[in-house]
Amino acid sequence: MMYNFKFCSTGLNYSGITRYSGLFIFVFLLGSIRSFAQSEKPNIIFILTDDQRWDALGYAGNENIHTPEMDKLAREGLYFKNAFVTTPICAASRASILTGMYERTHGYTFGQGDIKQAYIDLSYPSLLRESGYFTGFYGKFGVNYKGFDQLFDVGESYDRDVAYKDKRGYFFKTINQDTVHLTRYTGQQAIDFIRESPPEKPFMLSLSFSAPHAHDPAEKQYFWSSEFDTMYQDWVVPDPLLKEDSYFLAQPEYVRTGENRTRWNWRFDTPEKYQHSVKGYYRMISEVDAEIGKIRRALEEKGLAENTVIILMGDNGYFLGERQLAGKWLMYDNSLRVPLVIFDPRNPAHREIEDMALNIDVPPTIFEFAGISIPNEWQGKSLTPYFKGKNPLKNRSEFVSEHLWEVDIIAPSEGLRTKEWKYFRYKNDLNHEELYDLINDPQEINNLVKNPSHQKKLVELRSKFDSMAKDLESKRLN
Repeated sequence: MMYNFKFCSTGLNYSGITRYSGLFIFVFLLGSIRSFAQSEKPNIIFILTDDQRWDALGYAGNENIHTPEMDKLAREGLYFKNAFVTTPICAASRASILTGMYERTHGYTFGQGDIKQAYIDLSYPSLLRESGYFTGFYGKFGVNYKGFDQLFDVGESYDRDVAYKDKRGYFFKTINQDTVHLTRYTGQQAIDFIRESPPEKPFMLSLSFSAPHAHDPAEKQYFWSSEFDTMYQDWVVPDPLLKEDSYFLAQPEYVRTGENRTRWNWRFDTPEKYQHSVKGYYRMISEVDAEIGKIRRALEEKGLAENTVIILMGDNGYFLGERQLAGKWLMYDNSLRVPLVIFDPRNPAHREIEDMALNIDVPPTIFEFAGISIPNEWQGKSLTPYFKGKNPLKNRSEFVSEHLWEVDIIAPSEGLRTKEWKYFRYKNDLNHEELYDLINDPQEINNLVKNPSHQKKLVELRSKFDSMAKDLESKRLN
């Protein structure tokens, strides 16, 4: 629900003060309140897209996708070339973003019921609201929690409507009685929030677009607004990398018959489906991009653009037919790597960051912008020092990657990624391990597990992972 904030015009006549001087004082004080609130603490907008992989962004070097607004944020702010999620699935990744903790610590994924209250109590929206920020959330919350309505000052949680097996999955919300795409709806909620936010407080708005997630029950999978129909229509999408049978056949049987393959059949198993799906995926990202432009104009109209930080991130990576697979979930970089951009108009120094940034770094970054103490329980690091020329992640040599949901159609897996190496295994089949030299093999083609010259590295990374996983488990809250 969006609340309307109105200021009462009565009661401005004080003894000895004319009606007009009283009005002047009121306006002056209102301006002072706004100036104080906005100068002391910035507003923050965190934009999360659903299934946007790292290279689905013009600034990342993709010459085919049209994302001028995202690119502008990247050109004017911090662009993280090596940003990752710790868990490549929406539920657990979003829980990690809420709590600043690895999945092994917060323990939340699909099928777990509600996230435990102890983690919500330490979540960024809960603590930020307590600190005095005016908070809002619109879009896909993605984490089961019955107390959502009390977590933010204003907000609405919604996602694709899976009851519909056609475009209505994305077109079921209305603005002024007109049915619109969820992306347009979410963008308008952000604009209304900005226009109606109380001037005496800084705000923090979380926006979670359902796009570009495919609408799984639908035959056509991808749906966008009609004004984007002509975008990419003359483009022939090039074949995916690693499309040959050998890369698919190299997967263990439970991956070859699992959900990654099922969704490949939905989206990519014919040339016609592949062209439709990739173009649809790009169109939906371009539609989000257009809404970002509208949101930034709303900030300018209200005079807030110069004091509003914008953070943009994807909730997980995505396969677009590589290895004859679709979806995410696996420990390859297709699943793990995401776009991450931070724009601070007060510090417009552009930098491209090579260090490995993670989804769990978002909450501490938000808190440092807000001037709030970062909880000791959080496992990420603030990225704001990069604006000051520092390198807070230079010593991050590795991170745990994990997908722990126990479900028949997706094999749970876990591993360790360093700047130079990738090690992972499947939890229910510890005999299957994979090891990649990322410097010489960035596409993760040559599994070195059985290579005698790399046994020392295999043992080292396996041991390191086991140690880090045990440590993360020990940090669970009661």
